[in-house]
Amino acid sequence: MFKKKNLVVLSGSGISAESGISTFRGGNGLWDNVPVEEICTPEGWRRDPAKVLGFYNKLRKQLGEKQPNAAHEIVAELESLYEVCVITQNVDNLHERAGSSRVLHLHGELTKVRPEDCYTHSDGFSTKYVQDIGYRAVEMGETGGPRNRQLRPHIVWFGEAVPNLEKAAQLVSVADVLVIVGTSLQVYPAASLYGYAPPQCKLFLIDPDDRLGGHIPGVTFINDVATAGMRRLKEEFLQNL
Repeated sequence: MFKKKNLVVLSGSGISAESGISTFRGGNGLWDNVPVEEICTPEGWRRDPAKVLGFYNKLRKQLGEKQPNAAHEIVAELESLYEVCVITQNVDNLHERAGSSRVLHLHGELTKVRPEDCYTHSDGFSTKYVQDIGYRAVEMGETGGPRNRQLRPHIVWFGEAVPNLEKAAQLVSVADVLVIVGTSLQVYPAASLYGYAPPQCKLFLIDPDDRLGGHIPGVTFINDVATAGMRRLKEEFLQNL
């Protein structure tokens, strides 16, 4: 019986940019418009939680108005050819909405919240009190969890551990094919994940910045935006079946 090979897709904000979702870095990126320390750190949360909630409420509303693009859809379609697992640095849900069945979020999920004192080292990264709220806003005074604490975005902020990193490294370590798309490979520790790929793994990097072509030894570089690059990659996969 034919056994599908393992395909791991490591995606970043560039794959969602063509859906109209702002990247965090680059021209007019989110971090260019709002200081990262104010809305993406535990210190910012403690200093002004209302401001942080307002920022993520706005992003959540915008996400509800966006749709997956061809790159997300092609990743989902590849499940007919491979055992596909998506490891995404994105906090949007466009991979899931496009039809991908296995998505691991490294940096959290915008449509989810949790009590501010949960999902920490002290509780063993418990997800028991994580709530899926869709695209609605969260207000100050809205609480949940065993200690009835203020709900916060289910986002991994700077200065916090990345709970799913070990699971992601394990997935990459058994990959037959690794596709990196939409990420500048500047955000660590996620940017180091390709280093866990086994020697026989085929590596592909899709990015419009031609300066990234020589970043990874042995990689096949597709110098294009995510949608066009994924179309080219799918054609290559079909030709080599």
